[in-house]
Amino acid sequence: MSLYGMMRTGVSGMNAQANRLSAVADNIANSDTTGYKRSSAEFSSLIMPGTGGAYNSGGVTTTIRSAISTQGVMTYTTSVSDLAVNGDGFFVVQDASGTPYLTRAGSFVPDAQGRLVNAAGYQLMAYDYANGEPSATANGFEGLVPVQISDQEMTATPSTEGTFSGNLPAGATPPAGPLPSSNSATAEYTSKTSLVAYDNLGNKKLLDVYFTNTGAGTWEVSVFDQSKATPGTSFPYTGGALASANLTFDTTTGKLTGATDSISFTVPGGQTLNLDLSKVTQLGTGFTVADAKVNGNAPSSIQKVQIGQDGVIYAQFADGSTKALYKIPLADVQSPDNLTAMPGNVYVESTDSGAVHIGFANEGKLGSIVSGALENSNVDIAEELTNMIAAQRSYTANSKVFQTGSDLMDVLVNLKR
Repeated sequence: MSLYGMMRTGVSGMNAQANRLSAVADNIANSDTTGYKRSSAEFSSLIMPGTGGAYNSGGVTTTIRSAISTQGVMTYTTSVSDLAVNGDGFFVVQDASGTPYLTRAGSFVPDAQGRLVNAAGYQLMAYDYANGEPSATANGFEGLVPVQISDQEMTATPSTEGTFSGNLPAGATPPAGPLPSSNSATAEYTSKTSLVAYDNLGNKKLLDVYFTNTGAGTWEVSVFDQSKATPGTSFPYTGGALASANLTFDTTTGKLTGATDSISFTVPGGQTLNLDLSKVTQLGTGFTVADAKVNGNAPSSIQKVQIGQDGVIYAQFADGSTKALYKIPLADVQSPDNLTAMPGNVYVESTDSGAVHIGFANEGKLGSIVSGALENSNVDIAEELTNMIAAQRSYTANSKVFQTGSDLMDVLVNLKR
């Protein structure tokens, strides 16, 4: 082997250990960085072909790997917008220019515009509920928008859906007078309840719901606008019933058997509301209301935000009602450890990582979203200090090889003298 080759090998070893020390330095510096994934220097030998019985020294090459797939320990906080992934998924974020990235750093806080931004300035991306239940774009980032929640503006949501469950008395008999659907002043009914709905401006609308037995296992349900009732009586209502429908029950089981299990009508000044009656029964007891719910809310500002394990962001208003605003997706790739790390604790796909796949929490290996928690760095300080000492000793040993080669080179040069 040549003296030059020996010196070159020593330099290669020193450079490799310097890379190792650089990775250790980054790991120690980011041991408290949320969602940081430790880096390590992996070595591989570089062999030079020998000729004529002479050995030609090669060296060592370095590859930096990040333990992206290794999850850090979660710590819990008091902030709802602090998010962690309990699984293999990544949050999708974007920078100020709109370029998407993947990250595990979920320390999000609202900025001046109400956008959720993490410590590195990246905005959390999600699907909006403005056009109904969102679906994920499996092979791209299209459809994602920045999560923006403002508590300054008031919102009102008109009622569009409702559910009513309860029991109608099986022993009831048809009344002698006209049915409520006739809107006659002498109309009679079996049972009555009222529901609150909301119009387009968030005004409350009280709705009177009448259940009237019309025979064995048959009932009429009619809905009226209470504000149109005759003062002091009820019937007749100005304008008549908003809607009427006939229900048919199995007299043996007490369950609905007919094709009708709901009633639809237009809320005065609002939208079409579909009231689900599929849980109504006819059993041998009195009239009972088990549950009654109608969506929508009065004009109100957002009081607080809740985030479920499925990634749905709910706004809770002053009147206690809630509304789904966004659904946070999670992303993954075939080989997370081969993602390309970028400044700000974010990652982009590489040729070795595979393409990004977008889904929702609790799907496959993506995991669940934990609100009020942060994922710690997966750096082990004790391990990093051990690696630092080992790298220091290896660096010193390689420097001795270089120094020895330099001394022998001096001897060789002095032979001519």
